[in-house]
Amino acid sequence: LERFHARQLRVSPHVLGHSKAHVGRVVAELVRAAKAQGLQPGPLALSLRGDFVCIGSAYEQHKVRSPDCFDILVPLRLPPHLEPQPRRADGLGPCGAFVCGLRARDGRTRRCRPFAEGFCVELQGRSHLSSGLVLRWFQGHLQRCLGAVRYRLQERCRVSLSACPGQPPTLHILPCSDYVCCHISMAVRLIPAIPLGDALYLTALPPEGPHGSLGPEALWGLNASRQEQRLLGWLKEQAPAASCHLKCLQILKGLRDLRRHGLEEPFCSQWGRALSSYVLKTALFSLLLQGPLEAWDERFLVERLEDLVLYLRDCLRKQVLMDFFLGNTSIPEAVALPRFLKEAAPVNLLSAFDGPTLDLVAFHLISTWMQAPHIIRMYSSPRYLRPVPTP
Repeated sequence: LERFHARQLRVSPHVLGHSKAHVGRVVAELVRAAKAQGLQPGPLALSLRGDFVCIGSAYEQHKVRSPDCFDILVPLRLPPHLEPQPRRADGLGPCGAFVCGLRARDGRTRRCRPFAEGFCVELQGRSHLSSGLVLRWFQGHLQRCLGAVRYRLQERCRVSLSACPGQPPTLHILPCSDYVCCHISMAVRLIPAIPLGDALYLTALPPEGPHGSLGPEALWGLNASRQEQRLLGWLKEQAPAASCHLKCLQILKGLRDLRRHGLEEPFCSQWGRALSSYVLKTALFSLLLQGPLEAWDERFLVERLEDLVLYLRDCLRKQVLMDFFLGNTSIPEAVALPRFLKEAAPVNLLSAFDGPTLDLVAFHLISTWMQAPHIIRMYSSPRYLRPVPTP
């Protein structure tokens, strides 16, 4: 396991630091240009707030393999007449996720009709901000502003923007000369985000949501990445200096990815979704706070990794793994949570899967752990390690 982590999973801090710095400079240029060329802030305008928020494994120290993919939230500035409305009780939106609508307040729709007609859809007789229309505007706006960025950065790198329907746009960065030491081409997913305050954001739901007239068009998902970063920072301070909790997460993600090569569809996709990085991270958070953090010293790597696998196995068999931040009263007081999260209804991350599927995932998870050396040897050739091409 140590050799697997060192040779295939561990990302060079030097290369990752170069990549993050380069991504930060390019995205800052693009956001600055998009804000300057956007609509002027006002009661009927949609524009960029002017900043961006770095999220995901590359910024949480558990990135695996190569620092070539990054996620960044781009906060938007909205008119003041929209109010968040959690919709989980209505049965709308995908299972296993907290969804929220942005509803126009009573008496304001007529006054803001141009904005409502351009960016809102009807849901149960009320006007709601459409994630699809906002995403379409965001993609077009960034594409129009790309020319200025491309001109300013032409000596450092080549940049381009690609987008798939229903997906956030991806900024592709290909460094020139020796600015980035390893010439790694980077893909940066730019995610339009609606600020809720207290470092909470709403983002568009993934396209695999339910299809229908209600659908995900008028619904948004909750993003608590900043709270995850705060918790990870607190854990780093409290845990031993040689804590292995992030290495456990990296190894489990690596084993999950290797095991996928031996699975057939449709179970292969279900395996990846049931053991998504967010699910693995949630299980790690829950397990970390159940016992003394001194037990996560690197000397006990195998024992803690086995504990994590068995904890996940039990969650899959019980078909219950609650979102760590929604309505959780056992989070340390040092990690300040917004009131919106404290009062939110708990969400079971596994409720989107049926019992037989989760039982099969649990079986393959234990099988993967018991056969880890064999799986690492079998699927560690360059043929299997080649990244899957993105659309």
